[in-house]
Amino acid sequence: MGMSVTISAASERDAEHILKLQYLCYQSEAELYGDYSIEPLTQTLDDLKAELARGHALVARLGDEVVASVRGEIDDAGTARIAKLIVHPRLRRHGLGGRLLDAIEERFAADPAARRFQLFTGHRSEGDLRLYRAKGYEAVATRDAGPRRKLVTLEKAA
Repeated sequence: MGMSVTISAASERDAEHILKLQYLCYQSEAELYGDYSIEPLTQTLDDLKAELARGHALVARLGDEVVASVRGEIDDAGTARIAKLIVHPRLRRHGLGGRLLDAIEERFAADPAARRFQLFTGHRSEGDLRLYRAKGYEAVATRDAGPRRKLVTLEKAA
């Protein structure tokens, strides 16, 4: 490719690109669980824009193309809830997800209200679970999210 990937804060201008990438990235997750009604595939552009306005969001660009993203927000209890870490399928397994996770943790760690980081993934999403465990996250809860899917919540101290 010849270009390096850069990570920066996302803006409302990025919302449509993020939504399209999210839709692409969550196809494999939906297939894994046989459930195409998962929230990342049904989220509207307006809902995504509201998320971007409420919390922190980052994008990774290869040139002008948004190729990865992550977002989240801090709740009243000091939990930085990290969500929707996505990497374009052609760029997976090159460390970009880990770089984005590190970058969003740094953003949240700069906020004195942040006490812990929390995220979740499906119980069969082995690649996600492997990444999160390698980054120091530990499973703290599991809950049903449909007839074929459980969500594993993972946390670590901020």
